[in-house]
Amino acid sequence: MTTSTSPFGQPVCRVDGPLKVTGQARYAGEFHLPDLLYGGVVNSTIARGRILSIDASAAEAVPGVQLVLTHENRPPVASYDEPYEDEDAAEGSPFRPLFDDRVLYSGQPIALVVADDLELARYAGSLIQVRYEAEAHQTDLMAALEQSHPAPAELPDPRGDAAAALGSAAFRVDVQYSTPVEHHNPMEPHASTVHYLGDGALEIYDKTQGVQNCMHYLEGVFGMQGRIRIISPFVGGAFGSGLRPQYQLPMAVMAALKLKRSVRVTLKRQQMFTFGYRPRTVQRLSLGAAADGTLQALTHQAIGQTSRFEDFTEHEVEWSGMLYQCPNVSLDYRLVPLDVYTPLDMRAPGAAIGVFALECAMDEMAYAVGMDPLAFRLKNYAERNQNEDKPFSSKALRECYEQGAERFGWYSRSQEPRSMRDGDKLIGWGMCTGVWEAMQMPASAKARLEPGGKLVVSSATADIGTGTYTVMTQIAAAAMGLPMEQVDFRLGDSSLSKAPLEGGSATVSSVGTAVQQACEALHQKLLDAAQQSPASPFAGVPLDELEFSDGMMRAKGRPDAAISLEQIIAASGALEAEVDAEPGKERDGYSTATHSAVFVEVRVDELLGTVKVSRAVSAVAAGRVVNPKTAGNQIVGGLVWGIGMALHEETQIDHQLGRYMNHNFAEYHVPVNADIGELDVLFVEEHDEVVNALGSKGVGEIGIVGVAAAVANAVYHATGKRVRDLPITMDKLL
Repeated sequence: MTTSTSPFGQPVCRVDGPLKVTGQARYAGEFHLPDLLYGGVVNSTIARGRILSIDASAAEAVPGVQLVLTHENRPPVASYDEPYEDEDAAEGSPFRPLFDDRVLYSGQPIALVVADDLELARYAGSLIQVRYEAEAHQTDLMAALEQSHPAPAELPDPRGDAAAALGSAAFRVDVQYSTPVEHHNPMEPHASTVHYLGDGALEIYDKTQGVQNCMHYLEGVFGMQGRIRIISPFVGGAFGSGLRPQYQLPMAVMAALKLKRSVRVTLKRQQMFTFGYRPRTVQRLSLGAAADGTLQALTHQAIGQTSRFEDFTEHEVEWSGMLYQCPNVSLDYRLVPLDVYTPLDMRAPGAAIGVFALECAMDEMAYAVGMDPLAFRLKNYAERNQNEDKPFSSKALRECYEQGAERFGWYSRSQEPRSMRDGDKLIGWGMCTGVWEAMQMPASAKARLEPGGKLVVSSATADIGTGTYTVMTQIAAAAMGLPMEQVDFRLGDSSLSKAPLEGGSATVSSVGTAVQQACEALHQKLLDAAQQSPASPFAGVPLDELEFSDGMMRAKGRPDAAISLEQIIAASGALEAEVDAEPGKERDGYSTATHSAVFVEVRVDELLGTVKVSRAVSAVAAGRVVNPKTAGNQIVGGLVWGIGMALHEETQIDHQLGRYMNHNFAEYHVPVNADIGELDVLFVEEHDEVVNALGSKGVGEIGIVGVAAAVANAVYHATGKRVRDLPITMDKLL
């Protein structure tokens, strides 16, 4: 039902781009309301204990301060765990802001100062005096490994006898890797603007990846079913930080209900380090291979940190059981509870760190058996997902290897470490495999064709900068045969059709499928309307004999049966259709995944120990790509972050205080333009009739998976030194 001029699959510029570059796009902390008050959060300075007293008298005496909110004077909230749980909650007891006098971690919010302006609120907050009863705390994962317990994860059953196979293997590698805490640090800090409408009703502008998730959370916490609407049209980056409602949201609601006024709470950059993050992990991998390089055994044990009140669990070790052919596999995943906040999903949760360890170990084994790292991976290529014993719905990873290696020039690589040099720089080439599950979740969408021919399509999803507005417009325009200029896609409003959280690279597959099906349901209504006249040329024409293109509805092979959609609507009035899209049953018999191959060149100054990624190639197989331009942007962003993960990012903690020390952009190092060389992205052609009706797998996560390993492997190739503890800083190389 599309034509050769369909926008589907075209590198279309972002439809929301003009609003953003002209400053017309409004974010959660930018909506102007009459008589708006501003809240400043006060955070705890101890990591564990109790609040004995809070003296707010000096703050309350400041002119313009309207309220100091604490656990002692907050409005009523739910008393049990269940109302605080959200769609992305970990197992355990969710954190409850301002609930009681307990301090669970350093940086916990303990008070909110509400004043006439933000600077006043934050100044008054500095005057509050808090007396604590501090208790002994533990924030060091490495010092508490013996306190680990099994993670509540559904791991694949062991296959074969990994221990015996390791013992008899011709070659063995037994290595440990560690990754640090990382924080999301999107450009836009978290903020909530609560519009108090009277009669207890609230309209809230929030930075979130799930407006309906936040709405249901607040309804449960405050017992306000049907009286809350969440709006989030634009999000300035999130990377997972917006999957769960963050504490500024319920605190802003508390203040609005207490004062019966509109209130905005915006977090400072330092406060962006006082909730979820990528957890610190320690991973041990043991690999065994035969003399010809065939993998015989693989064990992967991961230990990650979590809070004392929730068991944060992600897919960290499963990738090791599915990515390569291996008959003997054992996987284990454990957690250590610490006096910290609960970790939170961060771009490619679990895979970014689990595949890092796997792909570094694979590189080490390749050298142990004397094979080229790419040849070693091809030798152990998996045609099926052995974790599930299922075939893949599609898998073009071989093509990723081939095309990526060709583009990079991999086959001219010298195998020996320290054998490539350019002047005073050691040159290293490394590579890795990437993988991410191609998920689809239930989603709904509504399509409405209005007089004048405008198509309005809507769903309560989010656009965190990934291009959701654009690709959904493309899908709808292609399905309805309209130019994109006639399509208006609306999102970020909890009153719209139900949508899942925007995460997991599942938005296009989930919401996009719903958008396409809503448009197809509208086809039937257009046909019904066109058949109303007894003399209609469409009388008796079935839906499957229609095509929609160029703003027209036509019967195939019937030149007389053609009418513009605008004419139909002019006669019938606006028509709309809403659908609930579910993953197809055909998916059940298959494993669905996105794959990639990443090739990296580093230049290492041998005297200074500095590392520069001079170029990288990422070859990605992600099914049908709706928009190569926005998808390519996602892969480039993933490459940059992977380089940062390998060489820069680390949230450092003073364990004596239990407090993060580099909680700013000056000392929390991320890559800047000068750190990034030439980045090349190519999408490998991959057809998939099973994954969903669009044939699309999603690209948000796959861009970062494995990149840190490719960099680490390149550093080894350049220097002959293995650094297994991220980030790879000069002190670890010298």
